[in-house]
Amino acid sequence: MHCSACYREAKQDFCTKCSKELFDGGKISAVLNFPAPTADNFAEFQKHTTRLSISGVQLKYSLRRENKELVMTQKAGEYIIKPILASTQLAAIKDSPENEHLTMQIARQLFRIRTAANGLIHFSDGEPAYITRRFDLKPDQTKYQQEDFAQLLNRTSVLYGQNYKYDATYEEIGTLIKKYVPAALPALEELFRLVVFNYVVGNGDAHLKNFSLMQLHTGEYRLTPAYDLMSTKIHTPYENDIALELYENCLDAPFYSAYGYYGRPDFIELAKRLAITEKRSSTILENYINAQEKMVEMIQKSGLSPESKMSYVSTVKDRLFRISGMTNKSQPYI
Repeated sequence: MHCSACYREAKQDFCTKCSKELFDGGKISAVLNFPAPTADNFAEFQKHTTRLSISGVQLKYSLRRENKELVMTQKAGEYIIKPILASTQLAAIKDSPENEHLTMQIARQLFRIRTAANGLIHFSDGEPAYITRRFDLKPDQTKYQQEDFAQLLNRTSVLYGQNYKYDATYEEIGTLIKKYVPAALPALEELFRLVVFNYVVGNGDAHLKNFSLMQLHTGEYRLTPAYDLMSTKIHTPYENDIALELYENCLDAPFYSAYGYYGRPDFIELAKRLAITEKRSSTILENYINAQEKMVEMIQKSGLSPESKMSYVSTVKDRLFRISGMTNKSQPYI
């Protein structure tokens, strides 16, 4: 048996470590006691929904623990679950829960990116769902103050139109981190690592609302743990490579102008604008490149379909080649 969170060998649905992180040590089953949303029960599910994402087709529902079980709730929710994508227009929708779970675990296990606690569970009818524990709740169940970067940049649909979440650059996020976060340098490196990660795994939906600041009990702000990480390219194969531009006028930079995609020089330039030295940013890029074999291994051992595994691996290899500084199999970019 494997842990439904970290994939490691376990004697129960969730290993001791993941059980503590997700459920405070409680023995919670990875199988819910109610079926997946269908046309017959959809109205009941909608009472517990929170919001939509991935172009408006990712439904999210609120759960809480009750008598050692997870139940849907309209208030005091401790968890969010995401069932299979609610769209027949996207590819490989049945893989969406495992896609997000796998991607979050790759971020956490291979690259030590802080992520929201997460796992994979199943409805009583066998359909999978992604589960994550809310990190914005204090021990007394009140909420930490949290604002995403669309709010911090005052980007709204009224002011900027339907695509307001994409109307910015990652450099602008960095500028606000410098303004609001006392320990700005570690936070800027954390942002850079996450931007590169999203590019490598093919997450083309890492928009402004997928990055947030949270106020700690000390009153200081820091980046929240990463959330909503997945290889969206599996489901939308013709999407843009990345949600936001790296920095202003980056599409006119020499490498992008020459090849039509972001490469190592573009990320080195972003890092420079985030006050990260070239030596350090190069080390971060190399860490991703050197982890290719481990990434592929995790993907191949995952619960994705063979077709989605192939797509995910292909994306990772292509993106790692791009940030390697090579323009073909033998010629470095100068």
